[in-house]
Amino acid sequence: MNIIYNNIIRKIVLSFGNLFTQIPLVRYDTNGNEKERFIVSLIYAPKEQYVHRLNDDPELDSKVQVVIPTMSYEMMGMNYDATRKQITNVKNYSQSASGTLSQYNPVPYNFDFDLNLYARTFDDAHQIVEHILSYFTPDYTIKINYIPSMGIVKEVPVILNSVDRDVDYEGDRETGPRRIIFTFHFTVKGFIFGKITDVTNKLITHTITNVYEESSPDALYAFTLNPSGYGAYKVGEFAYQGTSLRDSTANAKVVRHDTTNDILYLTNLTGDFISTSPLIGSLTNANYHFTSSSPNANNAIATIDVTVTPAGANVNSNWSANTVITEYT
Repeated sequence: MNIIYNNIIRKIVLSFGNLFTQIPLVRYDTNGNEKERFIVSLIYAPKEQYVHRLNDDPELDSKVQVVIPTMSYEMMGMNYDATRKQITNVKNYSQSASGTLSQYNPVPYNFDFDLNLYARTFDDAHQIVEHILSYFTPDYTIKINYIPSMGIVKEVPVILNSVDRDVDYEGDRETGPRRIIFTFHFTVKGFIFGKITDVTNKLITHTITNVYEESSPDALYAFTLNPSGYGAYKVGEFAYQGTSLRDSTANAKVVRHDTTNDILYLTNLTGDFISTSPLIGSLTNANYHFTSSSPNANNAIATIDVTVTPAGANVNSNWSANTVITEYT
């Protein structure tokens, strides 16, 4: 099984943290003049880690004073967002000098984050809180380069859901707070992306579509095979297109394989058969491409044959479709 890892969660975590890496704090003297200015530090760490450190050092010695005020953040969880579901089987394509890549639509997930602010004084805490709140109404949009090789860059909403405050006093309230903690609860509306597939030279450039009247499930269809294939289909097995019979894009039951005339007769068709993919026998592993297919004359209305021009067109090419429609009487 191939490993699917696009560093998506890591990119979301880093992008969220980057929102809060340059928050300034200014302190003033009793005359209102600026006394000092610095950037509030930020690390990825659980809230409990800092609470434990503050509890272990209630006197706030010099070692702790260096990191107060400070902030930490962590991802708390994730959940599937059905309201942003996209069509599952739609593929995105990217063309480069090295070839053509494809990838299915991503899966929408909401990522929950907590941002924790630790301070000693209300002046410090409230200044930082106001700075953060001024950016969220209640959302703020960031850009994430999800899949560089596919050119997928998305605008991602970061939503501020609520803010909690926890003030711990040592003794009575007149002695001042021992610690002040503000916790901001956020939701990042992101996506998880799947496997990237190299489809160079695998683009569909020729399709044959048969149009039928409503017919019985056991209607018979004849597929003319390219003799360059191999094997012999067995009556009763299924001929399919795709990675397996279970995950097939099209399949049908084998009625007869005319090896003399290279014609395969099928019934109970499911899905759309395309001439660029082989028909694989589910039991025999017989493998042939077909050049054309003919429905039973009693059920046929028309056959639509579409060929891409030029034959070597890719996803970025200017191309046209040569369409031939054959109607049956």
